[in-house]
This record gives sequence, structure tokens and C-alpha cells, in this order.
Amino acid sequence: MISVDGLTVEFGGTTLFKDISFVVNDKDRIALMGKNGAGKSTLLKIMAGERTPSKGKVSAPKDAVIAYLPQHLLTEDNRTVFEEASQAFAHIYIMEQEIEVINNQLATRTDYESAEYYQLIESVSTLSEKFYTIEDTNYDAEVEKILFGLGFLRTDFTRPTSEFSGGWRMRIELAKILLKKPDLILLDEPTNHMDIESIQWLEEFLITSAKAVMVISHDKTFIDNITTRTIEVTMGRIYDYKVNYSSYLTLRQERRAQQQRQFDEQQKMIAENSDFIDRFKGTYSKTNQVQSRVKMLEKLELVEVDEEDRSALRLKFPPSPRSGSFPVIVDGVTKKYDDHLVFKNATLTIERGERVAFVGKNGEGKSTLVKAIMREIDYEGTLNLGHNVLIGYFAQNQASMLDEELTVFQTIDYVAVGEIRNRIKDLLGAFMFGGDHSDKKVKVLSGGERTRLSMIKLLLEPVNLLILDEPTNHLDIRTKDILKSALKDYDGTLILVSHDRDFLDGLVSKVYEFGNQQVKEHLGDIFSFLKKKRMETLRELEKAAK
Repeated sequence: MISVDGLTVEFGGTTLFKDISFVVNDKDRIALMGKNGAGKSTLLKIMAGERTPSKGKVSAPKDAVIAYLPQHLLTEDNRTVFEEASQAFAHIYIMEQEIEVINNQLATRTDYESAEYYQLIESVSTLSEKFYTIEDTNYDAEVEKILFGLGFLRTDFTRPTSEFSGGWRMRIELAKILLKKPDLILLDEPTNHMDIESIQWLEEFLITSAKAVMVISHDKTFIDNITTRTIEVTMGRIYDYKVNYSSYLTLRQERRAQQQRQFDEQQKMIAENSDFIDRFKGTYSKTNQVQSRVKMLEKLELVEVDEEDRSALRLKFPPSPRSGSFPVIVDGVTKKYDDHLVFKNATLTIERGERVAFVGKNGEGKSTLVKAIMREIDYEGTLNLGHNVLIGYFAQNQASMLDEELTVFQTIDYVAVGEIRNRIKDLLGAFMFGGDHSDKKVKVLSGGERTRLSMIKLLLEPVNLLILDEPTNHLDIRTKDILKSALKDYDGTLILVSHDRDFLDGLVSKVYEFGNQQVKEHLGDIFSFLKKKRMETLRELEKAAK
């Protein structure tokens, strides 16, 4: 049991949260919710011991292990993937070495009656007792199992971590955490750089093998699948619900409706009493009543209605110029990098107005085929774009193409046309650039902020083929909903590369699966595809068992 007692965090004259307390029990799987800036990541850092609160404390049993996966991290560059993941057991190897060193000293020393000799015996006894209570584990097999689950290939095990992207390094760090089998796992946006198969594996692992979990995530399906409790951080306090995310949304709506009723009743009562005081404050016979009501109003604890973002921004794409009947025709396309075959004989036809998803493990060629469509790379085979195809393309490197000397507002003001020009500030606010943030220059923005700004810019351009490569990685749930709503109304052709199942749900009617150097077509939505894939996996496991 890990308890948070009276935590308060203040900085720059602002109170982030005040006097919050709760307990994390064994097997708790908690979603930590709240708008950006509410203090969710700060709370995780305090619980991980990486930050000190202004007041209050986090208490845990002496031997409790709390493991924390932040949004951004660095792994050692001088180790292989396998060596870095094995660092999860470094404390055990160190303990083993310490026991060996002390035993060697005891074997060579002859001062059997000295205090130092007795101290060595005591130390080796304590360490040995601790060492032999640790479960007898095949550590190499454990490391392999976790790395495979997170999408690594056996050939990756001996590669240096320096060869991997930030997303894959994040997985190495996650592997270390899972291997430690901690009492509490703290995860801050763990799914941002993972493919659908790895996310499903992580869900299964957390549900079946983790002791307690607290997670911040903007992936609705992920948090709904793994969590049984939701803690909301809002306006400096917390609300604790013993339900998953979807049920919490319903309960939160009911709570706010009740607060609103209490607020309205209190405001009515205050108005009536203030009116009485104003009318009779100079009347001798009413002096006691007036003073009594003044005191009552002074002592009154005002009802607060928790903030709720009601700015229902409806973003609409400009009308799409009409393209040919088949915007994309891919016929027998093969892509290799030297001896590495990404995919071979990929064949697909995308019709005008069709909405398709590219899914599969990272590194199987989703973004590669997108780059081929964009004419950014060479390939073998035939790939034709239809008549009058105008492409709007969002990729992770899109952020690097912004003009760094412009402000956020200027960047959007230059491309916005029509009615949306009157609502640029609302639009920027929806993508977390509200208030003074719109005056920031692009050059001071973080990578995530630049990504969001690139997304807004793209959404204002009149195109008839939209290609979005992992568009939701830096968007919160509300912003994703705004983007999804706009994409539902979009009248052009759409190709989505995404691992976010909830985002894809209702947006696509065909799925192209990338894997084993092939591209396979599946008719139907994302969840029917995943259901079919799960059944295929189960059948493969049954065959293997036989």
C-alpha cells in the first residue's frame, strides 16, 4: 500500500494542487485524468521521488519498488538492447558480487575475534538472506520474453541502443521497468510510440502481471481496457472514482450537474439576502436581522463548479477539389534498403472518397509506402496518382519545416481563409495554444508543440487526398475528438497511419496490414480487423501447441 498524504505544490505564486490525499492498493489500475497543465505529470514525478512537493509526503513500505516511465528519456548509448534491458537486474548482480567479495575477505582474514570480522559476517548474512529470498529466475529468458512482447526482433538484441529512434528507446526503458516487477508502475503516455500489437501486449501484461499501475494516457481504448479506477485532477483538487474511464465520464457529468444546481441555489440565496440587507440596513427594527445575515454571508463557503471546457469548436475542412476516380494505384511495388527487404509486390487501389488505415508493427513499411506515394523515395514496381490529386501530408518531420521566425498566430493566420479566420484564437486554444502561447515564436516551441502546429496548418489547406502519419501522438483526448469530428466530415480521400484504435474507429472502412514483408487488404473497420487478427493468433498458438 502506497499513500499520498496532504500533497501541495506551489510555484510562482500559483497553487497547482492543494492538500490532496489518496491510497494506491495492490492490484489497483488507475487512470490519472485532467486537462493539460492540471498537474498530472507533476504528481507522477512526486510519487516517483523525482520531485519534492511544497507540503505533504508519499509513504511506501521500506522494500517497495516504484518504477516510473516519463514521456521523454535517454538510454545509455554504449550498451546493446539486451544489455540495457538486463540493467533491470543490475541490483541482483551487484549483490552477488558483494557476497563474493566479502566471502573472499573472510577466507583470507585471520582476525576472527575483531569487530571488523564480526561486521563482515553480519553483512554477508544479511546480503545472503536477501539474495536467496529472490525468486530463482532465468533472467535471460525473462529479458527475451519482454523484448519480444514489445516488438523487438532477436536480431535487435545485439544492436547498440544508439541505433534506435526515441520511440524504440522508450520501449527499452519500459522493458526494464516491467522486468523489475515493481509494486507500483507509473506510466506517462506509454503508447505514444507503440504499434497496435505492442499496445495490446502491454495491456495484457499490465492486467495479468502488474501489481499496481497508475497511467496518464490520451488513448481512450488503452485506459478503458486496463484501468479499474480513475483519479481526476482539477482546479487544485482530486476526485477519486472506482470505475474505468468511460464510466467516470458519466459520473463526472452527474457531479458537475449537481454542483451547478447547488451553485445556482446558493447564488439565489445570496441575492435574496443581499437584497434584504440593502433594503433594511438603515431600519432600526431590522438591525439584528441585517447584522445576522451579513455575518452569515461573510462565513458562507462558496460552492464552486469544476471547470469544464464547453468551447465546442467544430473544425471544418475546406471543400476538396474533385480528383480522378482512383487517387492511388499501387501495383507490384517492392522496397529494399540494401539487403533489407521492407515489403515486396505490394498491390492496392484506393478509390476517391475511400478511407483506409495502414496498420502493423513499427518497421514493417507503413511510413515507407507513404513516402513512396509522396515520391520521397525510390522503389521497384508501378505507383500512379490519379488525375488532379492534391495531397495534404502530415508526418513526424513536418514540424521541422515550419518558419521559426513566425509566431504561432502568424503561422496559422497566413494559411487561414474564409470564416475560420474569425476563430483562429479558438482553433489555437483547441490545440493547446491558448492565451499568451499564440504569441510564442516557433523557434521556442517543443517538438510536441511544433507537431500540433503543423497539424493545424495542414487542416486549413484545400486538398483531396489527406495522408496522416501518426497524427494523434501529441494530442489530448479533447483535441483528438475535434480532429476526428473534422475528418468524419472531410469529403476527400483519407489514408491514416495510426496505432490509436479509438481514433480509427468510425473513420476507416478498410485496413491494410503491413507485416512479414507483405501488405494485406482487410475489408471492415479497425475493431473487426483486430478481432479477426486475435482469432488468427489464437489458431496459430493452438497449432503450435499440437
